[in-house]
Amino acid sequence: MFTVIDHIGFAVHNVEEAIAFYSQAYGITEWERISLDDRHMAVGVARLGETLIELIAPTSEQAAFSKFLSEKGPGIHHIAYRVDDIATSLAELQARGVPLIDKQARPGIHNTLVAFVHPKAGAQGVLTELVQHQH
Repeated sequence: MFTVIDHIGFAVHNVEEAIAFYSQAYGITEWERISLDDRHMAVGVARLGETLIELIAPTSEQAAFSKFLSEKGPGIHHIAYRVDDIATSLAELQARGVPLIDKQARPGIHNTLVAFVHPKAGAQGVLTELVQHQH
């Protein structure tokens, strides 16, 4: 089902501060900044080979992950796996009894479709995201 790790999402309080740290400490200096006003979040992404590092910060309490950040603090929020066909993958997971947050894919950044599997699905509490790149 999964082809590669698409990205690792980190919840942060401030995207610019997190980018400054990653740039200074790890030498990752090429960042794209994305504002997702409808989702109440600011995003910074950098590519490491085929994998993205995704830094996400809420811009309001309405962000889906703001509760996560306030309860657990900054850190790994989700692991995103690339799939060839997200609809088929979601149907397979549902047939296997895996609890889903999203029963249908929704638009993601960089012309992708995304869907989330519930973190209580047995993935050791880590939120799992499926990503299908559209061509």
